[in-house]
Amino acid sequence: MPFFLTRLLARLTFLRSWATPVAVALFVFATAWPLLALAEGGDSEIVQPANYWWWFVVTAATVGYGDLYPETGGGHVVGAYVIVGGIATLTTIFTKLATALENARGRRMQGAITVTTSDHIVLLGYTAGRTERIVDQLLAEDAGQVVVCVWDDVASHPMPDREVEFVRGELTEREVLERAGVHRAHRVLVDARDDNEALAVAVTVDHVATSAHVVVTLRDMARVSLIHYVDEGIRCVQWHTPRMITEELQSPGIAEVYAELMTHGGANTYSATLPESLGRVRVGDCQTALGRAHGAIVLAARADGELMVNPPWQAELPAGAILYYVGPRRLEPDQIATTLRS
Repeated sequence: MPFFLTRLLARLTFLRSWATPVAVALFVFATAWPLLALAEGGDSEIVQPANYWWWFVVTAATVGYGDLYPETGGGHVVGAYVIVGGIATLTTIFTKLATALENARGRRMQGAITVTTSDHIVLLGYTAGRTERIVDQLLAEDAGQVVVCVWDDVASHPMPDREVEFVRGELTEREVLERAGVHRAHRVLVDARDDNEALAVAVTVDHVATSAHVVVTLRDMARVSLIHYVDEGIRCVQWHTPRMITEELQSPGIAEVYAELMTHGGANTYSATLPESLGRVRVGDCQTALGRAHGAIVLAARADGELMVNPPWQAELPAGAILYYVGPRRLEPDQIATTLRS
């Protein structure tokens, strides 16, 4: 009986709303009361207003505490009527809850949602394996909420097992970027399928984003000038360096520092071996002496086969250890020896 009643309710268009269970419960409540009074008698304890509502709730919920119950055959029929109405009401509620949850999950998997968060990271574009690597690095560094916004050719959420929101659509359309929350984002990465596409998406991002730090990956860094025609504040990173991309997203401007270090002229990175004649030397002494005399900064040291990046100043380096430093020019071992002895 409850099954057929539920099927009937499902077929009625005007009952396909959250008002349906409320309407059913109120109808059963209002009709069962006079019927129960007729069956049990107007002076029965169960039909008193203070008691009837309690009996109705526990009966409709099929709990049945047994403190109040009808005693006549007609009262039993009314009780069965209330039970059937309660089952139909609860079934409708649970069905609609399950449908709502399934629809919400479906919208999330299909990228049809609208992101409502702020100060998040938006990744525009998707490349299997590569995007997962970038997302994992960002999540590992607790960079905040990540939203992946992709083209329509990605049919469903590519990373459903990660705490990542998914938006799908035409990345050169303002409406799609706004659904991804680009206008409220703190950082935006344009990681397109080619440089021409990256330029087109960057134009749209520039019109939508308000104060976000925008990073564009390029396969040909000669096209940086074209991106800067759009906005000189956009940072461009080599497409083939995912780690540098995440660092630029986290620390704006770091890619420019790396680029300067890898460019001939200005400050470059070098290595040098500490002369045997010096014996053991503290890292702090190297930093102070080489910095004052030659404008060099020790980045790392290799001693006894171990590489120490940003070594502590109190650490001691044996003779023959290798220094890695950044400076305006290469230092010869005798220059280092002379500087450290003075």
